[in-house]
Amino acid sequence: DQNTGRQLGHVVDITPDGIMVMSERPIRVGRTIAMKMMLPGKEGERPIEFEATSLWTGQDINPDFYDTGFKVEKATRRLLNEIETLIDDYGFRD
Repeated sequence: DQNTGRQLGHVVDITPDGIMVMSERPIRVGRTIAMKMMLPGKEGERPIEFEATSLWTGQDINPDFYDTGFKVEKATRRLLNEIETLIDDYGFRD
């Protein structure tokens, strides 16, 4: 969360339209968040920034965590390219 500087959670699924984040606390539905996702790179992590709105939330299969689905808002070509690369590199298409 770019506004608070706190880590929201971990990306567990991603598509060009949205992401699913697993977190320790539930995230309120309908909240639009300025996000920064740290991506791995050859020279260390690099950030990519975007806004996303939470559409749903629920308890994870592990009751200590919550899953939240986000819709990416106003995706830039760069963001879409980065997401496609993540999908190809880490097998999110499976």
